[in-house]
Amino acid sequence: MARLLQEVPDTWVSVSATTRKPREGETDGVQYYFKTRDEFMGMVERGELLEWAEYSGNCYGTPLKSVQDHIAAGHQVILEIDVQGAFQIREKMPQSHLVFIEPPSIEVLEQRLRGRGTEDNETVLRRMEAAKVELSRKEEYDIRLVNDDLETAVAELVAYVNEKAEETRG
Repeated sequence: MARLLQEVPDTWVSVSATTRKPREGETDGVQYYFKTRDEFMGMVERGELLEWAEYSGNCYGTPLKSVQDHIAAGHQVILEIDVQGAFQIREKMPQSHLVFIEPPSIEVLEQRLRGRGTEDNETVLRRMEAAKVELSRKEEYDIRLVNDDLETAVAELVAYVNEKAEETRG
């Protein structure tokens, strides 16, 4: 996403709210808005989230107002969300474009998760089960990109975002 932001200057990546605990080096309001479960569910009840889902024991959601503000400002809004959230977005905003970024294999995904060293074994196993479910829905997306070579994946994503922006403007 950092590379996409460099390559396509009018993009904005939303910051999600989550009930998970911050990892070392994460700052509230930068990587996520860290919320208690009660705070998060209050946002849900007040209609403050465009989409939300529970993933691997934690809740994640996209604050609605910031998305609306950036769309109104003419930005291309990017949401980094799971499959549950993606299909909520498609329902609420049919003009959206769903991009599925997949690992080269399920084994590589597990290696990447374990290599980060940020989650315990139980969490990695839960995430792997969730990933298998998500991978089973990849055909329902508008485009799929395999993240095996970073340069290629970035180039494909940039090209797709620019193509869709041109279609919207034209």
